[in-house]
Amino acid sequence: MGIVAVVLCCAPLCCCLEAIGKSPSDVYEPEIRAFEKSDAAKAPPTGGVLFTGSSTVRKWTSLANDFPDRHVINRGFGGCQIADCTYFADRVVVPYKPRLVVLRAGTNDINAGKSPEQVFGDFKAFVAKVRGKLPKARIAYLSMNATPSRWKNVDREKKANELIKGFIEGGSVGDLVYIDAFDATLGSDGRPRKELFVEDRLHFNAEGYKILADVVRPFLK
Repeated sequence: MGIVAVVLCCAPLCCCLEAIGKSPSDVYEPEIRAFEKSDAAKAPPTGGVLFTGSSTVRKWTSLANDFPDRHVINRGFGGCQIADCTYFADRVVVPYKPRLVVLRAGTNDINAGKSPEQVFGDFKAFVAKVRGKLPKARIAYLSMNATPSRWKNVDREKKANELIKGFIEGGSVGDLVYIDAFDATLGSDGRPRKELFVEDRLHFNAEGYKILADVVRPFLK
């Protein structure tokens, strides 16, 4: 019994030791490796416009067609939060040496329970990480949009948008751009237009992405 008790007591410790050095972001490792495998076969040219963020970016399959006069790279990985983009920035942003980085993330953060202030802090950490490696790159934040399925989060999403916008427009860090897409997908009643979303009422359909592209396009010039 004594030996069994010792083994049982040590088991949680072993699990903890195995977890040392791990990050919650590691769940996205397969997607990041898939990007790297694709790059090994055919590396995108440097100096383009790189989009990264959560599933809104990952599912933006028309990205290249929406901006045919720009070299765009899609490095979105679904379900991620801003902190995940920071964690993988050395692998999904820095190698491409983009002239412009467009970040679209934050809704998953809010939905997971993070406060607007935490999302704002994570955004600043992303900027610091990318700017530290790519001092000449411009960084744009593509704001969160309200969605039918997460309407309960709208006030916190708006607050996080406002904090990030204030930071960018404050000018304390240069070459930052705020792209305001929040109102673009709202109807006359101030609610998200349901016809712009697929069945999950969370992700845009083709018409929704067309509107998003119209909002982003002037900032790519």
